[in-house]
Amino acid sequence: MAYTDFNCLPTVIGSMPQTDAAEACALVTTYLRDIPAWPQLPKRDYREDMVVQFSEGFPGVVIKDGPIRVERSPNLDKRLEELYVAYLDSNIAKYAVSPPYAAGLYHFLSLAGLRPLAVKGQVTGPITWGLTVKDSDGRSLLYDDVLGDAVAKFLKLKASWQEKELQTLARNTIIFLDEPYMSAFGSVGMSLSREKIISLLEEVFGGIEGIKGVHCCGNTDWSVLLATSTNIISFDTYNYAQSLTLYPEEVKRFLDRKGTIAWGIVPNNDEVLSKETVASLKDRLEEAMAPFTRKGIPFRQLLAQGLLTPSCGLAPLPDGEATERALQMLVDLSAKIRERL
Repeated sequence: MAYTDFNCLPTVIGSMPQTDAAEACALVTTYLRDIPAWPQLPKRDYREDMVVQFSEGFPGVVIKDGPIRVERSPNLDKRLEELYVAYLDSNIAKYAVSPPYAAGLYHFLSLAGLRPLAVKGQVTGPITWGLTVKDSDGRSLLYDDVLGDAVAKFLKLKASWQEKELQTLARNTIIFLDEPYMSAFGSVGMSLSREKIISLLEEVFGGIEGIKGVHCCGNTDWSVLLATSTNIISFDTYNYAQSLTLYPEEVKRFLDRKGTIAWGIVPNNDEVLSKETVASLKDRLEEAMAPFTRKGIPFRQLLAQGLLTPSCGLAPLPDGEATERALQMLVDLSAKIRERL
């Protein structure tokens, strides 16, 4: 299933600056009653870093003594075989995320009395995960035929497991693939083809039954992501509004197939945030939408098929007070936009 009209409801990308899971979840459920998202807490533990968080159980992975890496130990083939068996059997429990890697998720799952429209989760996407994690020779896993093929299958199991857990809280789920590395697409630093990227993303999307989204917080070739089966495109509207405007035809087709744009309009930099108001962000958002209306996409459609989010994760903010300020601004902006609808 996929919603067509979120009507600019607010939600978040995932990460938060808190180190206490209960405190982070309290903020999420207080401010984001319609679409709460479980909080990633990278300042709580290294294991909650966005790449490390979804690495647990990957064949040969080493998560200590320096950067995360995969070592080609004698039993690597056996571990890969176990992964493929789990993949073919849809044995998602074998590759669950354990509590030390996601305290925010487990506290979120324990909450009672939530009545959301949907709950949101997130998984590091295969491009970002597979380019960040390297083998013992310092080569990104995606550039190895065998290990690269395993990456998306592994993350598909992680996404499926997470979605099943979130379904205990709400019938409707949203799972984002977070892909900051897509901002390097087309540069000399990334030699993956358009077709390869789409196939990797589609592999992981295949494990998601509900609403699926993809988030990139920089400039990228949005035509690649818009060519996937994603239901939601999430981008940093505050800093990179022009990046999506280069693809008006692709955006129009995406919206016509009932896609949603998540407008990341609330900055996640405390100094920048302190200079903004709800009114100034509303003006900025309307400016970001204007190029699309000039290309024949109705303003009302952009609002109806929109979500509002921070520009990226909130972990860069210094403390809970700044987080509350960002969330309050997000909620107030959403309310103001929804008045128009």
